[in-house]
Amino acid sequence: MNGRIATVMVHTSPLDQPGVGDAGGMNIYVLESARRMAAMGIEVDIFTRRTENVSPDIIEISQGVRVRYFDCGHGILTKEQLPAHINGLSKEFLRIVKEENFVAIHSHYWISGKVAMLAAKELGIPLVHTMHTMARVKNLNLAEGEIPEPMIRVQGETQVAAAVDALIANTDSEAASLVSLYDACPDKVHVVAPGVDLYTFTPGAGRKSARTLQGVDQDALVVTFVGRIQPHKGPEVLIRSTFELIKHSPALRPKLRVNIIGGSSGANTEEVERLKELVAWFGIDDVVRFAPPVPRAELPQWYRAADFVCVPSYSESFGLVALEAQACGTPVIATAIGGLRTAIADGISGVLVDGHDPKAWSSVMARLLQEPQRRVLLSVGALEHASHFGWDATARGTLDIYDQVITENRALAKTVRL
Repeated sequence: MNGRIATVMVHTSPLDQPGVGDAGGMNIYVLESARRMAAMGIEVDIFTRRTENVSPDIIEISQGVRVRYFDCGHGILTKEQLPAHINGLSKEFLRIVKEENFVAIHSHYWISGKVAMLAAKELGIPLVHTMHTMARVKNLNLAEGEIPEPMIRVQGETQVAAAVDALIANTDSEAASLVSLYDACPDKVHVVAPGVDLYTFTPGAGRKSARTLQGVDQDALVVTFVGRIQPHKGPEVLIRSTFELIKHSPALRPKLRVNIIGGSSGANTEEVERLKELVAWFGIDDVVRFAPPVPRAELPQWYRAADFVCVPSYSESFGLVALEAQACGTPVIATAIGGLRTAIADGISGVLVDGHDPKAWSSVMARLLQEPQRRVLLSVGALEHASHFGWDATARGTLDIYDQVITENRALAKTVRL
């Protein structure tokens, strides 16, 4: 195929630091897949909402990939506040793209899908959409006390699913949810697995070197969580599991170190402080340590230094953190749910846990901490499993879908003219 792709992700910029605010795995997904598509000869413009007056209209981040800011409601807005601006964003996006020549639009997350719908319809451009997460799936798997996703999101996702030319799901499980929960046409649903940067996330010089650089004792037992600090990601599960672990295996305490790396997300601005208070209340602040989001270039060292990484999410469309950790040779313990069942090979590259019972989690953690030989075997399996998920494969799969919808759109336009 030839031509440029207009990618839309209005509620967060691909340049934002993952783990802060609304930035997360989607930011990495959009940026990495765009870079790989550009390397294959397809130019990509990523449209996002301007939040600061100082942002230029266009930033070229690599050959063939540009981030383009457009205006509608200046200032910092959470994704919960953005639906009120969808109409204005849609009109502004249409004004920009109708003056240029894009062969397809690819929207990410439901708000972007709603924004892109008007331009796709008015200009007759195929619209491809990736949900990343879905309200109905999240609402079926809420953390204790977590506020359900609003009906406006459910309705918006349903409208997007009905309007697009193609839906890209991360896994077969997500594809099934699109059909069963949103009545999406099965013929329009495609599965393309996300990837991991296999050039950055590597075993490097190994765990010993990583711990030396971080000043961590070589005989320490290190458990790490990386992600946005919000109930749905499950950091509280890890904290409560650590408390249970220390209670039934006190001998592990002197060497145990649990890292929680990330920042507050969306409306949960006080979540980090709440969790710190919980840690203090449990009396485990000598074990559990909080760290702000880590730049991408430094993140591999945190993974390498860990004995294993925990991903106790309540739902995940895939779980990029799990892949990144495994690519560094670090096993993962994760919830047996959603895309994590694909991202982790249970018993080979890590361990999947049913549910979020802290006692069950602590039992799995204790066994793995006390079995170094098993961790070595899982580390080997982690490297092999992650090797199948490069971003090049994600880009090729996505380009095949673009090619299909563009061809079908042109054939339909030709039929209408006749």
